[in-house]
Amino acid sequence: MPDQAQFLWGAATAPHQIEGNNVNSDWWAREGSMPGMERSGDAIDSYHRFDQDMRLLADAGLNAYRFGIEWARIEPVPGRFSIAELAHYRRMIDTALGLGLTPVVTLHHFTAPQWFAQEGGWLGENAVEHFARYVERATEILGGVDWVVTMNEPNMLAMMVTMERALRSAPADSWQSPTVDNDPRPTLPPPDPEIGRILVDAHEAARKIVRARTGAKVGWTVANRAFVARPGGGEKLRELEHIWEDLYLEASRGDDFVGVQSYSSQWVGPDGIEPHPQHPDNTLVGTAYRPDALGIAVRHTWEVTGGVPILVTENGIATADDERRIAYTGEALRHLFQAADDGVDVRGYLHWSALDNYEWGHWEPTFGLIAVDRETFERHPKPSLAWLGDVARAGRP
Repeated sequence: MPDQAQFLWGAATAPHQIEGNNVNSDWWAREGSMPGMERSGDAIDSYHRFDQDMRLLADAGLNAYRFGIEWARIEPVPGRFSIAELAHYRRMIDTALGLGLTPVVTLHHFTAPQWFAQEGGWLGENAVEHFARYVERATEILGGVDWVVTMNEPNMLAMMVTMERALRSAPADSWQSPTVDNDPRPTLPPPDPEIGRILVDAHEAARKIVRARTGAKVGWTVANRAFVARPGGGEKLRELEHIWEDLYLEASRGDDFVGVQSYSSQWVGPDGIEPHPQHPDNTLVGTAYRPDALGIAVRHTWEVTGGVPILVTENGIATADDERRIAYTGEALRHLFQAADDGVDVRGYLHWSALDNYEWGHWEPTFGLIAVDRETFERHPKPSLAWLGDVARAGRP
């Protein structure tokens, strides 16, 4: 049973998806060049409205907010850091603390400065050194922050880098979102383990800096596919688990916590991943309706890491039906707390996402507890936000 006095109940966001006008980032440049990719533009203007967004979470009864700081804003050119942007993110931290929200700060959530991409990105000769230099400067503003995520979903980041490398030799006719799977288009490629090992090096460098310069707990988050073997698929399951997850979970064994990020489950047969069939219950990003995936994910993570404390840093559903969001989340939480009752050390649950936002190239999938009018930026809390606040007050679903 989790310690309810310390348990984090909250929601999560990523800077590029909510801030708007992240003009120095590699994603901003990509949006203008990839066919079929929608632009982030103003996003939902949370750069200027973060205090309002945080207050909605706190007023609902939540006690934590996971948000990111944007490398491309802080270091727009190599070695030149923006004092104003560092101060902006420090104001976000202070605002969260002032509202009684525990800030969970992510240092890297997929996006990087455009100059970093032009030097080869994560395949560049000095990638780890560049990232470490940024982390050293970013830690200056982390006083009072108890939870630091070095990198978001390095396994998915490695997959994106794998896709980018393939596109250089064979450009695609249209863009494919990394967050959409299980549909008629080609399945996402497995992340190259060699790229994964570079990200492990970057994480270890960042972890060392965070520990030396702050008192925060430090870890990273891993996208868990919650693979389930079909008849004859056991051997392939173990192979895919290592490529997609375990390489990164094993690197978490020296961390203070590991972030579990789970949305759905996938079948694995003898020949690999078997996409779920098209079905009315599938989500807006094509995945199966599988709230039980969260229990599968935390149990697998607990086993592979050898007992590293778990913080659920993302869990949610892409749906336009908020009653369905509540039903999904309630069942997911029941599976999470069953795992906790069985001895898994779970420290918190952060819903994805706080707000409907820019979903990495398109706007249709809505994951948020709060709807946003993209013309006026007016926030409209959904019933699911009040529901999750009531669950937080009660201490469990």
